[in-house]
Amino acid sequence: MKYLISGVAGFIGFHVCKRLLQENADIEIVGIDNLNSYYDVNLKFGRLQELGIDNQVEINKYKESSITDKFRFIQMDLSDSDSIIKLFDEEKFDVVVNLAAQAGVRYSINNPKAYIESNIDGFLNILEGCRHNGINHLVYASSSSVYGLNAKVPFSENDSIAHPVSLYAATKKANELMAHSYSHLYQIPSTGLRFFTVYGPWGRPDMSPFLFTDAILNNRPIKIFNNGNMLRDFTYIDDIVDGVIRVINHAPTSSDQWDNINSDPASSSAPYRIYNIGNSKPIQLMDFITAIENTIGVESKKEFLPMQQGDVYQTYADTTALQNDLGFMPKTELNEGVKKTVEWYRSFYNL
Repeated sequence: MKYLISGVAGFIGFHVCKRLLQENADIEIVGIDNLNSYYDVNLKFGRLQELGIDNQVEINKYKESSITDKFRFIQMDLSDSDSIIKLFDEEKFDVVVNLAAQAGVRYSINNPKAYIESNIDGFLNILEGCRHNGINHLVYASSSSVYGLNAKVPFSENDSIAHPVSLYAATKKANELMAHSYSHLYQIPSTGLRFFTVYGPWGRPDMSPFLFTDAILNNRPIKIFNNGNMLRDFTYIDDIVDGVIRVINHAPTSSDQWDNINSDPASSSAPYRIYNIGNSKPIQLMDFITAIENTIGVESKKEFLPMQQGDVYQTYADTTALQNDLGFMPKTELNEGVKKTVEWYRSFYNL
C-alpha cells in the first residue's frame, strides 16, 4: 500500500505518519509539507528528523529517510497544482491522508487569502489528483470549528453547520462540501474528520496547551480569553491517531439505503462519511491550566482578556458514530496527557 500524507511536518500529520511506519511492514509513505513560517519551522524540522529527514530539503525534490526505506519527503505546496498533479500521476497512491491546511482561527481574521490558497485551492488539487488516479480512500481534516454558532451540545454530525464564525471554519465546511461532490460525481471514497482541540508532544505553538506551557516555564503571564469561561474538548494526540488509523482502514461505500428526504448530513448515497473525533469530555479552560501548573509545580501569572473574534465558548464532541462504526474510544486521562506534553516540551527546549 502506498500512502500520501500531506502536512506530514505538522502536528497530527507527523504522528499519523510515525504510527503507520511503526505498525505496518508492507507500506510506503510519501509525505509532503510546504514548511511555511506560520509557526516555528525548527519545530517542523524537529518532527521530520524523528522520521529520518534532515533540514537539507529542496522544493519539489524527494528526500529519502535515513531511518526507514518506507518513507520519502517532498517540500511541496498544495496550491502548486502542476506539482501536485505530477506527484499523483507518478506515484499512483492507494490512500491519501490530507492533513495539510492553513490552520488557526485568529490568524484567518488578518490573513484570509492564505486560507483560500491552501484550504480551498490546495484541497481542490488533492481532489483532482484523487479523481484522475483511482484512489481507494481519501481521508481529510475538517474541524470542530465548523459548528460555529451552534449552541446545542454535544456537537453531533447531524447538527447544522450553517453558521461558521471564522473564515478558517468556512474553508473546512467548504472542504466537506467539495469532497461530497467528488464522491458523488466520481465515486471517490472520502472521510472527513472534525478534530476537537488536539494536544500532546510536538503540538502546535499557536494552540493553548503549548502557549500555556511555554509561558509558565518561561515565567511569562498566560493570556486567558473570555476571562477563562470556556470549555474545550481537549483530546490527546495518541487517541486522535488511533481514530485516524481506524478511519483510514475503513473506506466508506455507497449505499442505496440513504434517505434523501430525511437526510443524514454526515453520510450519503455516495461513498462519503463525516466523523467527529474528540474526547467527548469537555474540560473547563481553568482546569486545564491547573493541570499544567500542577505538573510543572508553578502557579501561573494570568492575564484575563475578553473573547476573541472567531472563538466559540465551548466545543464538545459527540463521537457516538465513530465509536459505533469503528470502535473508537479515547483512553488518555487529562493529567497523564498533560504530563507527557510538559515532559516533551522540557526535553525539546532544554528546560
